Amino acid sequence: MKRKIATIALCGLSCCVLMAQKQLDITVKNTMKTERTAQPIVINLAPYGTDIRQAIVKMNGQEIASQLDDLNGDGCYDELCFMADMPKKSTTTYNVELLNSGKPRKYKPLVYADMILLNKKVKSNNEQNLFISSLTVENGTNPYWQMHHHGPAFENELVAYRIYFDHRQTVDLYGKYRKGLELKETQFYTNKQQKEAGYGDDVLWVGNTFGLGTMRGWDGQQPTLLEDVDHRTERIISYGPLRTIVEVVDDGWKDKTGNNAFHPYPITMTTRYTLYAGRRDCQVDVFFRQAVANHQFSTGIINIKNSTEYSDHEGLRGCWGSDWTVSAKDSVGHKRETVGLGICLPMKHVVSEQPANKDNYPYVIGGIDKAMRYYITFGSDNETFGYHSAKDWFDYLQLWKKDLMNPVVVTEKLRQTKSE
Repeated sequence: MKRKIATIALCGLSCCVLMAQKQLDITVKNTMKTERTAQPIVINLAPYGTDIRQAIVKMNGQEIASQLDDLNGDGCYDELCFMADMPKKSTTTYNVELLNSGKPRKYKPLVYADMILLNKKVKSNNEQNLFISSLTVENGTNPYWQMHHHGPAFENELVAYRIYFDHRQTVDLYGKYRKGLELKETQFYTNKQQKEAGYGDDVLWVGNTFGLGTMRGWDGQQPTLLEDVDHRTERIISYGPLRTIVEVVDDGWKDKTGNNAFHPYPITMTTRYTLYAGRRDCQVDVFFRQAVANHQFSTGIINIKNSTEYSDHEGLRGCWGSDWTVSAKDSVGHKRETVGLGICLPMKHVVSEQPANKDNYPYVIGGIDKAMRYYITFGSDNETFGYHSAKDWFDYLQLWKKDLMNPVVVTEKLRQTKSE
């Protein structure tokens, strides 16, 4: 009998441990005199243990959508994310429960991502079916033509992006007419029937340019592509429901710069693209395995033909212009696309803002220790909900930078830890 009682007691203790909870109060403060929408609230989970399996976020007692992400693939969740809409000069407290049992809760997806190998047995451009989440290739291997839409693609209801899987790693764009998720149906290649139904399409020709904010090398005179890389990996870290995270890893990148001393040894660069629900901009985080404070790199935006430029000469730059998205011989069924582009860089990393050339509006960047964050954004003139002139686009860019430079203030308080 004593043995049975002891066994029951141990089972009860085990159940309590499995249902351990940590309860947090997350206070979010909007210090600005304007309303803030779609503000990402990201909580680092490291202080709260490695055994978190589920999170519940509530505002005023009502559960709201949230997302747990394992960023490094070790099986432990690293971050909790949820979105906040804030009235001007306001403070809101969110209650968070972290549990070490169960599975992440499911919510309506507000973002989408995919990465697809080309299946030659499937003739349709938007019915490809070889879905993958990661691919690593060795030096000299170029999977660009084996990847459907040439690399990972991701979207929210406003915009869509894709990253080329080759030595360019260019950020390319898909614009929309109406709000909604489309890539699952169009796979970046909208057919005639879908176009007639109001679906979006590719809106930018990029070639060897920066496209929208692609990170490149710098040889002292011009940008360099990421050609000599021991291993190149592109993967989807997160599929949603509130944010997609896509990562590019260039392992052992040897930037061939002649006698230039900027890159004296191979480096490993990881570029992570995060797209949140309700935002047209994309957060770009660049990490280096080695310290690269003495190295110089480049980024910027494509110089769309006959585009109008805007710069505040403090890290914010944009353009508005129109061009074909395909070559002249392939232009049947296409039209000139008008888009606005923008990039916002931290001034501490801007070495120089280079004058526009035929390809780009470039920057030289440097002074990076091991990490740098910047932002890119775009809008299509096709949007029924967006911007339709250079003036309106440049006004948006200034408000966008103000939003980025004045993030909501987030404080965390561990309210209690309990077992059920």
